[in-house]
Amino acid sequence: MIISSFLEELAKIEEQLSKQANSSRDDLEKMFLSSNGLFTLISKQITELDPNDRKTAGRSLNQLKTAIEAALAASTSTNAKDKRWIDLTMPGEQPTVGHIHPISQAMAEITGIFERVGFTRVRYPEVDWDWYAFESLNMSPSHPARDEWETFFVDQKADLEKGQVVLTPHTSNGQVREMERLGEPQIRMINIARCYRRQQDVTHTQMFHQFEGLVVDKGINIQHLKGTLDYFAEQFYGPGTKNRIRPFHFQFTEPSFEVDFSCHICSGTGEITKDGRVEKCRFCKSGWHEVGGCGMVHPNVLKAGGIDPDVYTGFAFGWGIERTYTLKKGLEIDDIRLLYSGDFKFLEQF
Repeated sequence: MIISSFLEELAKIEEQLSKQANSSRDDLEKMFLSSNGLFTLISKQITELDPNDRKTAGRSLNQLKTAIEAALAASTSTNAKDKRWIDLTMPGEQPTVGHIHPISQAMAEITGIFERVGFTRVRYPEVDWDWYAFESLNMSPSHPARDEWETFFVDQKADLEKGQVVLTPHTSNGQVREMERLGEPQIRMINIARCYRRQQDVTHTQMFHQFEGLVVDKGINIQHLKGTLDYFAEQFYGPGTKNRIRPFHFQFTEPSFEVDFSCHICSGTGEITKDGRVEKCRFCKSGWHEVGGCGMVHPNVLKAGGIDPDVYTGFAFGWGIERTYTLKKGLEIDDIRLLYSGDFKFLEQF
């Protein structure tokens, strides 16, 4: 093909474009840019030209392409959606807005509950010395909690007085710190922070949140402790919530208790009916769900904090927020790992 014939064809296509100036966008695209369109076919013929003529032909081809694009931009569409009437005075569509994570919501609610009865919200280190996490809490060097299979130890040089550095396995590291901060009672502390333990299953995560309560004053006894637990249960879960304390052993309290709430999934029965079959509740296994520990502050802990145990007594409790939150009526969460799954479909429900 010679260059003169190629340019004549381009001129004819350009003339056609001029005649179709009022056509719709869809018609123009079909006529010129479809697989059998005029521009598409003429573009393929450029390879038939003499190599010395292709530069001239390419320049003319680009000019035609620019003209076609301008015609398309000025044309209207036959698409009904693009022809719809638009009221520019109407408000725009609201963008998707996130919300506070359910655990953060629970932390705010718990803080408010205890602030109403005189507790002060504090926060202490999540990476702390062994002294505050274990030693000052009456835990011997051979205590199982200080084993590397239970606690995360930080690869850092140990302090001669305060020992190794750990990721705090509980918020109880704030007990002696609060005693040191205030110097003397009255103490009413609620400490909320992240904790870390080497456990992972439907009721445990390696990183979780705890809230630690501590009350130290003259004449504090178990009745004050149980009354505080009853108050929290009524406020957080609603009137009539069942809770119990069971004798247990913790190094930093004496006497010590485990705190249980009735399971919301099986209604405290320990069993659920699934597909017509009765099965043991996967979440609680017994009808009761253990949320944490509590007890009267051990005299050795008071001494570590510089407080005379012959004058003052106190109680403490520490619970996992995730496990406590999953007992909320209507949530039906049987695996706390879902809270950190990052699944929007799950999180958007809260």
